[in-house]
Amino acid sequence: MTREKLGKQAIAEALAGLDGWALAGDGRSISRKFTFRNFSEAFAFMTRVALAAEKMDHHPDWSNVYKTVNVTLSTHDAGGLTALDIELAKRMNSYLGG
Repeated sequence: MTREKLGKQAIAEALAGLDGWALAGDGRSISRKFTFRNFSEAFAFMTRVALAAEKMDHHPDWSNVYKTVNVTLSTHDAGGLTALDIELAKRMNSYLGG
């Protein structure tokens, strides 16, 4: 997957298929708040995402407070959003169901 910055049209198309994700005002990142039933579920989600992110060599900016995980995705060396961010967001969404 490339680390080339996505254009506005590609970002808009990608976000149309990403439930819960929002584009930052500067257009350089996307973010989402995930809320779980408890800390254990939040931590399990983060663990699963961490393993995927490590395999992708692409890591989220995130924080966790009890049952809430706040995530921001951007490819810093590209100066904005890339296909890696979209793929990681899709994987995070897919982990919610199972």
